[in-house]
Amino acid sequence: MRCPILLADMNSFFASVHQAMEPRLRGKPVIVGGDPAKRHGIVLAASYEAKAFGVKTGMAVWEARSLCPAGIFLKPGHGHYVNFSARIIRIMKDFSPLVEPFSIDEAFINLSRCGHFFSSSLEAALQLKKRIKEEIGVLCSVGVGPNKLLAKMAAGMQKPDGLTVLDLADVPDKLWPLPARDLFGVGARLEKQLRDLNIHTIGELACYPLPVLRKRFGLLGHVLHLSANGIDYSPVDPHSLERVKSIGRQVTLPRDYQGYRQVEVIILELCEIVCRRVRLGGYAGRTVNLTIKDVDFSWLTRAHSIPCPTASVNDIYKVAVELLHRHWPEWKPVRMVGVSLAGLVKNTSEQMDLFGEAERARLLHAACDRIKDRFGEQSILRGVSLTPEGVFRGRKGGGWHI
Repeated sequence: MRCPILLADMNSFFASVHQAMEPRLRGKPVIVGGDPAKRHGIVLAASYEAKAFGVKTGMAVWEARSLCPAGIFLKPGHGHYVNFSARIIRIMKDFSPLVEPFSIDEAFINLSRCGHFFSSSLEAALQLKKRIKEEIGVLCSVGVGPNKLLAKMAAGMQKPDGLTVLDLADVPDKLWPLPARDLFGVGARLEKQLRDLNIHTIGELACYPLPVLRKRFGLLGHVLHLSANGIDYSPVDPHSLERVKSIGRQVTLPRDYQGYRQVEVIILELCEIVCRRVRLGGYAGRTVNLTIKDVDFSWLTRAHSIPCPTASVNDIYKVAVELLHRHWPEWKPVRMVGVSLAGLVKNTSEQMDLFGEAERARLLHAACDRIKDRFGEQSILRGVSLTPEGVFRGRKGGGWHI
């Protein structure tokens, strides 16, 4: 295949997940963000119906409300997003074993070894879009190219529900006229540095003397030169997640929490989410990290490593609580809590104990995971999530409690 690399980019992913879960939201201006009363004031995602009113990601929620008074504002449901992402990856692996997740809503596919299954990369892309729409219920834009860079650039050229092919021969006409900031890897700071060199477009960057770029930016200058010319040698690596250093989650609290008992509820909820994500990836970890922010926005981060890798909630929770008691005064108010698990390895073996507690915990986690896979992340909850301190409780009347 001449252009064997595909990038599938889910359109307005967080908002699309809610629309897929609740058909009444389809075609409506859905805005996913926080509640300002609970200190979550930023728009995380907006459906294209909301974007038509000028709502953008990163915008303050109050501003989004002023632009789109009829918008449907929803709290984030990160567990649902992880579940949908995993289902999409499973579909993509039906097309090729060479699938590399790039983010929660993007992934690359290399079809070079599977060309005999498709008449062209375009046909494969059409089939992929069709399956994701029919089986998952979300739309995606697919970019097709000879390498990951051009596939990524192509995916952003037509949204929503787009399909764009960008070959090396197309670079001068389709890529070079674009602003330099549109080149993947160029942020606001780098854009300013390029402007200082009188570089305003990707084409000007592509034709700029390489020795000058190398002298100014070092190795990055060479990478910029190659990228502006559509050249990228990085492979599609299905094992890229194996090099993930940590998996974590943090939450800003609806009010200032004070006292170990209140904070421990949040730590337990976070451990449930983190360990679920770790198990979904087939990992176990050794290093537990606890992060706390107080009302003055001062941060505390502490870590502790355990002898054997684990994905057990009880093991991670025990260590995180010990870190809390050891390093945080009970009287001091807490505004944000984060838990992460690092030192990840593929969970190919497990240390057993004499009395079988580890095996019972493994079976319990497996049963809970199967329930969540089938009925959603809120289908089974810890009892503490229903207490006043819990922040990840499900809808009233829904879910089982453990």
